[in-house]
Amino acid sequence: MASITEKRICLHKLVKDQQKQNDALKSQLDRLQHLANIGTISHMIAHEINNLLTPLKSYAALATNNIDDKALCEKALKKTVKNCERASGIMESMLALANGQTQEKEETELQSLIDDVFGCLCRDFAKDGITVQKEIPQGLKIWAVPVQIQQVFMNLILNARQVMLPRGGFLSIKAVDKNDTIEIEISDTGDGIKPSDLKYIFDPFFTTKNDKNPSSEHSGAGLGLAFCKRIIEGHDGLISVESERAVGTKFRIILPKPQ
Repeated sequence: MASITEKRICLHKLVKDQQKQNDALKSQLDRLQHLANIGTISHMIAHEINNLLTPLKSYAALATNNIDDKALCEKALKKTVKNCERASGIMESMLALANGQTQEKEETELQSLIDDVFGCLCRDFAKDGITVQKEIPQGLKIWAVPVQIQQVFMNLILNARQVMLPRGGFLSIKAVDKNDTIEIEISDTGDGIKPSDLKYIFDPFFTTKNDKNPSSEHSGAGLGLAFCKRIIEGHDGLISVESERAVGTKFRIILPKPQ
């Protein structure tokens, strides 16, 4: 009987020791995951800063190359100031995400958000042979942090433009009121995504751009869509993708309506 009791005590001690080791390993894993998250966020911020600097550079160049045109310079500088303020808001938003902070959502008109994105891009898509069609009901509103959702749209629109270069194509942005939600579709007529790649498309650091042209502006770090997914899910929304080779790609976003 004593032998059985001793064995039970040894077994309990062994289980307790194993539990301590598991807790220590879990704590270490949590710290490593936190560091990995910081690294990913840092890459995302660098990615978004690059997106923001491109139009700012264009506005500055426009003013520099047309010094004698006072009206044009004034317009370019006002655009630069406006986009710098927007960039500041976006960086604050991204840092808040990195720190796990919650930002205030507000009732936001969808049409004006998308129009601001195209204004910020400082690019006439028609010069790239790309026809843009927007079908957004007037006054349609979403419940969102505006600068965050604008970054999602900017990423998707830039991706769509890149996959249609240099031959051009058709970019469509549609929105539909679905009772308690708003459904937004952004589609292009690019080369499409391979079926084997679709399940990884929202994973951090996964990109299909480098395969197409690794030495051009099309190359990417694979962070834009991961960032989009994180933002949309933070808004209690959903983002999905459909794609067909040689036909194009469609991203579907579902966001809540104003409360």
